[in-house]
Amino acid sequence: MAVEEGIDDYTQDGTVDLKGNPVRRSKRGGWTACSFVVVYEVFERMAYYGISSNLVLYLTKKLHQGTVKSANNVTNWVGTIWITPILGAYVADAHLGRYWTFVFASLIYVTGMSLLTLSVSIPGLKPPPCHQANIDDCKKASTLQLATFFGALYTLAIGTGGTKPNISTIGADQFDDFHPKEKASKLSFFNWWMFSIFFGTLFANTVLVYIQDNVGWTLGYGLPTLGLVISVMIFLAGTPFYRHRVPAGSPFTKMTMVIVAAARKWRVPLPSDPKELHELDLEEYARNGKFMIGSTPTLRFLNKAAVKTGSTDPWMLSAVTQVEETKQMLRMIPILIATFVPSTMIAQINTLFIKQGTTLDRHIGNFKIPPASLAGFVTISMLVCVVLYDRFFVPVIRKWTNNPRGITLLQRMGIGLVLHFIIMAVASLTERYRLNVAKQHGLVENGGQLPLTIFILLPQFVLMGTADAFLEVAKLEFFYDQAPESMKSLGTSYSSTSLGIGNFLSSFLLSTVSDITQRDGHQGWILNNLNKSHLDYYYAFFAVLNFLNFIFFMAMIRFYVYKAEVSESMHVLTEELKVMRLKASNQEAAKGIA
Repeated sequence: MAVEEGIDDYTQDGTVDLKGNPVRRSKRGGWTACSFVVVYEVFERMAYYGISSNLVLYLTKKLHQGTVKSANNVTNWVGTIWITPILGAYVADAHLGRYWTFVFASLIYVTGMSLLTLSVSIPGLKPPPCHQANIDDCKKASTLQLATFFGALYTLAIGTGGTKPNISTIGADQFDDFHPKEKASKLSFFNWWMFSIFFGTLFANTVLVYIQDNVGWTLGYGLPTLGLVISVMIFLAGTPFYRHRVPAGSPFTKMTMVIVAAARKWRVPLPSDPKELHELDLEEYARNGKFMIGSTPTLRFLNKAAVKTGSTDPWMLSAVTQVEETKQMLRMIPILIATFVPSTMIAQINTLFIKQGTTLDRHIGNFKIPPASLAGFVTISMLVCVVLYDRFFVPVIRKWTNNPRGITLLQRMGIGLVLHFIIMAVASLTERYRLNVAKQHGLVENGGQLPLTIFILLPQFVLMGTADAFLEVAKLEFFYDQAPESMKSLGTSYSSTSLGIGNFLSSFLLSTVSDITQRDGHQGWILNNLNKSHLDYYYAFFAVLNFLNFIFFMAMIRFYVYKAEVSESMHVLTEELKVMRLKASNQEAAKGIA
């Protein structure tokens, strides 16, 4: 009995220690290991949002850039921040593993943060102060100053490329999908993961932006740099408690092999019985802590990669499980595309929403609210909604749907998409009201501050946090959950890729709309003087874009097929192995009798 308990204590999902030895469930993983990971994420988000939340104001006030140029520099950098995780996921899955990829990338991250702090601190690395109303009259930053500042920003972006797709995956890896209790804990992990992210974000959007606006940029960037260093040390301290996954090879190579094999055999007919397709032995899957995936009729053309033609070349023949893993990644692409537009909306928080705030009355008594601190209401709203969703909404809805999550991940994402349409409609109406007040007080031409409280922007920030509680949490969990076991980092990078492309799309739309609306002598929708601009039209355009995107999303989810639950697949595999071994035992017994 003691021996059986000892065996049961080992994880069943193939996780190991850094030396490659199987790990005991009671010694590693679980919430104990996750606590070190979550602490890192709090400080890391503090560092990232400590920069991104106020970056558009640094570019306009200190580097003297215009509205469109500064906003595009922010979204291009943020886009890079969220795109580089694809590379980090590849390195982790194919070569170094998640732990070592994260460790090396975090050192690059710290280097970038340190250089950035120096660039805002040393007088020679920034242009002289300017108090002109028109920033075009100010001295521009030199090539050296721009190279130093943006070089630090993009060094930091490379670092986040290795940390972002792996840190959340490392956290999720601490729970064994094949253990009922741990699997149940994992369902709440992503909600609390987002909670930790936005806790760090809240500090950045309140305390750090206030320090940057009222004390100085040196301290405002120095504090998150110090916090990042401490968080890396905390993560390393948790190393003895972590479970690790051995790199399973490049997911891109595996997927390419399937696509190439299917293309090369496009004239080969498919057998009527899927069991005639090539598949590895059940014993091999069980030995490696993996599970077999049965052939499915979706994306049927790819099944040709598993048709036996006599060749065993991996570029000519793929196992059914490998084909199905490729299908799982490809099936998620339409859902990924549907998240690009809402990610573009998120990009407005740290650009145009903040610029709007600079035109409004920010005083509460003698206290002056930093415009970027309004992003803190996105965080507060998100934190409240995540707790209410996890603790109240899910238990109630679960009784009606019998779904452990309450509603499906795609349904949760759909609610978020509807909220994004509402957000931009509200933002458009609010901006129209702001522009009317500017006309009434003769503040259109001089771009002066309006006698209107900054809190009129509060609804669009609060609604954005509510939308994040549905869409962003569900998106992160969906792409992790639906990715094959050997491609989890790549699956997680889908979520960050969505934000990256959304930011690049924001840059493209802002530049394009600004250019088109200024043609033929027209005033234009987006100018340096927001009181002369028409952001209300721009936001209305976004509302229409969100509505069309929601229709696209609804069309795509009709064809989406959720992958089989890991625990169910493992149960099937175990039962099949028992049957096979029983048959083999009976055959041996029959031979002995003969």
